[in-house]
Amino acid sequence: MSNITDKIKSFEDACQALGLDPAALPDVSKLREKDQAAQIAQYKLSVIAEALNEGWTPDWKNNREYKYYPWFDMEDDNGSGLGLSYHGFGCVRSTSRVGSRLSFASSDLARYAGKQFTGLYADLFLIKA
Repeated sequence: MSNITDKIKSFEDACQALGLDPAALPDVSKLREKDQAAQIAQYKLSVIAEALNEGWTPDWKNNREYKYYPWFDMEDDNGSGLGLSYHGFGCVRSTSRVGSRLSFASSDLARYAGKQFTGLYADLFLIKA
C-alpha cells in the first residue's frame, strides 16, 4: 500500500480521497475581497488535513497525544515570492497555536503539508495588499 503523501498532491486529490466535489467551494462573495482567498484556503487546508490524516482527529482532552503543524518563516525579496516558506514543524499537547482542523498525526505529515501546500498556507496566514 502506498503512502498517503503519494496519493494527496493537491486539493483535488484530497477531495477525491474523501468523496467531495472540488468545485463545491464556500461562497465567499459577500466577504471583503481581501478576505476571500484566506477563507477558501482555510477550507482547502481543512480538507487536505483530513485526507492526509486518514481518519485521525486530534483528541484535545488528551494532553499526552502529540499534535503536529507546519511552521513557517517569512521570506525576503530573494525568497520564493510567496512571503512564506516552510521552516519546520511544531508539536503541542493540550495547548495549541493552531486550529485543530490543521493539525497532523505525525511530524512527517506536518512537514509534507507545509512544503506541498505552502501557497495555501500563505493565502491563509498573510494579509495581502
